[in-house]
Amino acid sequence: MHGEYKVPGGKLVVVDLETRDGKIADFHLAGDFFLEPDDALADIDDAVNGLPVEADVATIAAAVRAALPEGAQLLGFTPESVGTAIRRALVTAPGWSDFEWEIVHEKAVSPRMNLALDEVLTGRVGDGRRNPTLRIWEWDESAVVIGSFQSYRNEVDPEGAQRHGFDVVRRISGGGAMLMAAGAIVTYSLYVPASLVAGLTFADSYAFLDDWVLQALRSLGIEATYQPLNDITSPQGKIGGAAQKRLANGGVLHHATLSYDMDGAVMTDVLRIGREKLSDKGTVSAAKRVDPLRSQTGLPRAAIIERFIDTFARLYGAVPGTIADDEYTEAEALVESKFATDAWLHRVP
Repeated sequence: MHGEYKVPGGKLVVVDLETRDGKIADFHLAGDFFLEPDDALADIDDAVNGLPVEADVATIAAAVRAALPEGAQLLGFTPESVGTAIRRALVTAPGWSDFEWEIVHEKAVSPRMNLALDEVLTGRVGDGRRNPTLRIWEWDESAVVIGSFQSYRNEVDPEGAQRHGFDVVRRISGGGAMLMAAGAIVTYSLYVPASLVAGLTFADSYAFLDDWVLQALRSLGIEATYQPLNDITSPQGKIGGAAQKRLANGGVLHHATLSYDMDGAVMTDVLRIGREKLSDKGTVSAAKRVDPLRSQTGLPRAAIIERFIDTFARLYGAVPGTIADDEYTEAEALVESKFATDAWLHRVP
């Protein structure tokens, strides 16, 4: 069995192994990481051999850590990443290159339509009716997008939202509110089959699915890193955050919003919870917490999106795609039956 795991912001971990009598055998670790001393590689191999095939990531990592000689240096990988690669080998998880990817960047639609498209396209990937897809959002009005489990009245100041021209909508994924001012953020969605993240913990899947965007941001001169559970950051501050929803048919939605030109004063006027988050972190200005891409790159929003598309295409061989007419039609019906209804918006009062 063979497994690979690219450590977000780090190196590639590769494992080869066999199983005998319910235990891992003939295990070998490889990769482009750095390890000192050299013979620690054999110590890791020995630690993994004989572990039960049911061993989870934490168990494998503990065995590896216990076997390392005092003072050993692991650069670009961790004992946990070894465990993740092993779990992916044992479930024969495919990699990015095992799929035919499409990139969709189409006309601007309403925030509600964007949310409906997320549900429709995720479902189609889960059903096998669509290739795995990266979609860059465009929208024609400003909105606050609250998480599936957030309280409307606790999260949003209706008067502030109305004053600044923000509609309020609710998405199907969890997580926190996104302040989506028209032209002021970059939002993308990944629609992938569950097999791509097989063997990963839920938390690890976040960083795994956003590693490509870290590479894109670094190519723009931003020292981007992933801060668990779901934040993309730089030394200058938070850039954005991600959220996920997994459908019963095996489709996985992973979407992220990155701030391009955030107005901190508007954020605190529209979002109630934003005031608490800022005070909790001892931050005086919202602009210092949500650091916009424009200030770090000096580039137009369109140029940043172009770099995102180019990076994803280069890494995974993705080709341009489109949203079919029947997909738009299905999404329009879902807007009417779900995303535009008060029942959905206020499902958590």
